[in-house]
This record gives sequence, structure tokens and C-alpha cells, in this order.
Amino acid sequence: MSGKRIKFLLPVVVLLAGAAIAAMIISSRKAPPRVERPRHGPLVEVMEAHVTDVPVTVVGNGEVVAKVAVDVVPQVAGQVVKVHPSLVAGGFFRAGEVLLVIDPRDYELAVERAEASVARAQVTLEREQAEAEVAREEWDVLHPGEEPTSGLVVREPQVRQSKAELAAAIAELSATELNLQRTRISLPFDGVVVSESVDVGQFVGTGKRLAKVYGTDVAEVRVPLDSRELAWFSVPAQGEQGAPVEVSTTFGGARHVWKGYVTRMEAEVDQKSRMVHVVVEIPHPYETAEGRPALLPGTFVDVRIVGRTLTGVVAIPRHAVREGGGVWVIEDGTLRVREIEILRSDRQQTLVASGLAQGDLVIVSTLDAVTDGMTVRVANDDPIDDTPVTDEAEGGAA
Repeated sequence: MSGKRIKFLLPVVVLLAGAAIAAMIISSRKAPPRVERPRHGPLVEVMEAHVTDVPVTVVGNGEVVAKVAVDVVPQVAGQVVKVHPSLVAGGFFRAGEVLLVIDPRDYELAVERAEASVARAQVTLEREQAEAEVAREEWDVLHPGEEPTSGLVVREPQVRQSKAELAAAIAELSATELNLQRTRISLPFDGVVVSESVDVGQFVGTGKRLAKVYGTDVAEVRVPLDSRELAWFSVPAQGEQGAPVEVSTTFGGARHVWKGYVTRMEAEVDQKSRMVHVVVEIPHPYETAEGRPALLPGTFVDVRIVGRTLTGVVAIPRHAVREGGGVWVIEDGTLRVREIEILRSDRQQTLVASGLAQGDLVIVSTLDAVTDGMTVRVANDDPIDDTPVTDEAEGGAA
């Protein structure tokens, strides 16, 4: 073997030997133990379910209207001689207060004339009755034991005519006295003036509106509701009080509440909306106790009707109900899909009749991808309070 060939092969042999030694060293090493990283499930917020009794609240809205709205219209004509100081827009008056007076002198004279007519008719009747009595006596003398052959003999027609004339005179007197009373205009209820168009010296005719007034004893709100909502509260018989109601609105940056009650349901379904209208009454809407403003007609209000109480139900947030009507609960650190029976839902909460037990942890947060049995972690140490929220409910039974 020549020296050149040996010089060429020697580096190759060294490299091969080194590679073999390195392979032996690597193969003799023990592989490090494989450490599996723990799988962390998504964080979720939960609430603890409580079986309790929950009063159903039906919520709607509507516009306040006056229960009593009256146009003040004179029934007699004449010149206005007196106007009550409260007969101005926004003025309040009491039942029986005289709001305006029409000049009564012509009507007083008419009463005097009618009284004279009654007196004349009374005298005429008395004269006819006396003459009839004389005629009867003469007949009895001339025809003893016989009845008159005609009423004319004893002046019966004349007596009847005199009685009719007296009755007509008395009726005319009553009419003139009534017209005299009508010169003083008052109303049989407490009220407030909405508008007026009359003043002292003005001549007014019959049938012309002089003012518009509202009664202040009671206001009404007409509340449109889905017909299914009628199952949750009582609609009373005529003249009775039904379910209690709270009416509220914001005025001057503050929320104000008035108490009322359901009084009736209107007689037909709205042809466009297919809703029924329940009428709510609010007593004394103009009282301004404790800084509360008057509840004026035209105000748009929220209406909260307190219905019957459901027993043994679980109230959960509405968003905790998943697509398909189930909920997610946590069992031993894993997510489980639970079917439930829903009694009623509103815009904030759902009332569950069955499917949830006392102490169940219901997931209230949203997850993008969910599988039954997946591991989850609770983000909130203390479960969210599940106290039923009913004051913001809306109509719409589930």
C-alpha cells in the first residue's frame, strides 16, 4: 500500500470510529421521563341554584290618561258675570265649587212669571171645581138618585182642563228654576283645568265649550299585553280591584313610583298588534307627597303588575339558558348539559320548574365550544347570588 493511499484512508477511519463511539454513547443514555402538562379547562362563572317561591311580575308600559275628562259647556245663554280664580289652565277646584256664573236676571224673571202662571192656574182650577160642585148639587135636586147623563152636566171636562193647565204651569216653573240653577256652573268631582276660553263680560251660548277639565281622583293607564300574560294575574269583575300594580317613570333625573291596581280588561283584541289591553287605575295621581311630582296625563310610564306566586321554582338569569332550552351545570369539575322545564321567561330571568336542584352550580358565562363532560374551572369563588329579579321583567311567557 502506498503512502498516499494510507494518508487518504486514515482521516476516514478516524471519522468512522468517532461516529461509532458517539452512537454508542448516545444509545447508552436513558431518555428523560416525559412530563405531561395538566390540561386546564376554561374559566367559567357560576351561580348556586336555590329552590324558592317567586312572585310572577308582568311588565308593560303605556300612557297615562284621565279617567274623567269633561268639557264645560253651558246649558243656558247669557253674559258671564263671574269666573272662579282657579278656572285657568292648571288650576285645581273642588267638587261643587261654582266655576262661573252667567247673568241670572233674565232667568229670575222667568221664574217669577212661571210662579204667576201657576197661581193663575190654581185659581182657575179651584173655580172650576166649585162650579162643578154646584152643578152636581143642582143635578141631584132635579134628578134625585140618578147619575148625570153626561160629564158636561157637572163640568168634568172643564175641571180636567184646569188640572192639566195647572200641571203645565208647574212644569214650566220647574224648567225656569232649572235654567236659573244652570246659570251657576259647577262639577260633581275634584278636578284640574286643562284649558279654558272664557272671561267676565263674555256672552256665551248653549253648547259652546268654555273649558276642558280632568278629574283628579283617579288616573288610568292602558297597557297592551300578550294574551298569554293574563294567566299570571287576576283581572277583576266589574267595579272590583285586581292585581296590585306599580307605575313608574323618571322625572327630573329621579325615578318615581305610584301604587295602583288592575281594574278591567278591554272588550276586544287589537286587530293590528293582536294584543289585549289591560286598564290600570292609579288613585290620587296629583298628590305630590315626599317630593314626588304629579302623575300627569300624557306621561309614558312603565307598569309592573304583581301576579301570583310560583312555589318551588329556581330563578336563573335568562342568558344562562342555552340553545335548545337546557343549561350547563358543573359536576365534579366537569361541564354537564342539563335539560330543564321552563315555566316562564322574561328579559332578565327564567323560572325553572324542574331539572335543577338546590345547590346546583349553574354556569352563567358564555363559552365558544362546549362538550358534555369537558373540564372547567370556576372563576368566581363565591357563586353569583340568584335572588329573583322581577322589577325589570317584561311580558312574554316561555
